[in-house]
Amino acid sequence: AYYPLEFITGVINNNGGFYRPEVYINEARILGAQIEPPDINKSQPLTSLRDTSIYLGLNQVIHLTLKMIETIPEERAKNGPYQDLISFIERTGITYDETTHLIYVGACRGWNRAKGHLIIDAKKYFNHQPKEQPSKQLFDVATKNFAFPDIANDPIADAFDELEGLGYPVTMSPFNLLKTQFRGDVLVKDLLKHVNQEVRMLGYLVSIKDVPIKRRDGKLKMNFGTWIDVEGGYFDTVHFPPTLKKYPFKGLGCYLLLGKVVVDFDFPSIEITKMERLPMVPDPRYSEDDQPNFDVWNKMKVAHSMTGRAPYPSMEELDELYGRKPVSGKFDYERSTHAKMDLGGRK
Repeated sequence: AYYPLEFITGVINNNGGFYRPEVYINEARILGAQIEPPDINKSQPLTSLRDTSIYLGLNQVIHLTLKMIETIPEERAKNGPYQDLISFIERTGITYDETTHLIYVGACRGWNRAKGHLIIDAKKYFNHQPKEQPSKQLFDVATKNFAFPDIANDPIADAFDELEGLGYPVTMSPFNLLKTQFRGDVLVKDLLKHVNQEVRMLGYLVSIKDVPIKRRDGKLKMNFGTWIDVEGGYFDTVHFPPTLKKYPFKGLGCYLLLGKVVVDFDFPSIEITKMERLPMVPDPRYSEDDQPNFDVWNKMKVAHSMTGRAPYPSMEELDELYGRKPVSGKFDYERSTHAKMDLGGRK
């Protein structure tokens, strides 16, 4: 209530909790924070807060060793900021692989050099072999000077680098990586204006919850989904068994959702009719013939929770409880789902 950014920073340093760190980063943005990717001259081992800027910790870089996570800020505190790549390498004793991981996630951006130039510098340094003493030349040979080609950082490539190196994009919204420019007919803030209406929304998947239900021919599973819209607002979806079977979740990513807006306890959610994960723009780091095709998001874990409670009661059980006539040969998913609210707290 009083220190929201400090609290969110603490949650990120607790490895996020149930949700991925990017969910809490989204919350921090809503609260007015500026999110900065890891920076070798500004980041600490853990995520830190400076005024309203949250600097992600070096521990957020997936392939960085614990030793280097601690060494980089310790050496910086003793001998001052790192002035260039070569001095950074020599002062920390970092390996080539770890150096490239830091370059790709933008952790060396303070030197105002393109990633491509820094990668070339790193290769030159680590591939350097001491040369044998040359024999005396008959004529003086002019020294060759090589100039770097102009290499501009590509914002889309940077976002894909962050996806691979951090597990989530920081400098760009995942919605900006979609091929489509469509962002949904309705946003979270307007859902209550569309109760009992069918809407199309775009959502970035946050988590999935499995919920067992019962019917005469055995147990079935339904799902609840939690999503973020393009403005960062959260919303929930309900996926009944027939729809879930036809339109299953396909992993992390942005989905086009079609469904009816319903309200329970003044909270709107969407009963899904159809959904499909949307394709991303081509990854500029690969050729057209070698695209990874969702490979980045497919490797990431979606928060997925199970419930240990008994399945929702069948219609036969509810009919017996309420003294109703059974609904022959038909399972009413909507009545069964809302029955839990009728029975809430009562025996």
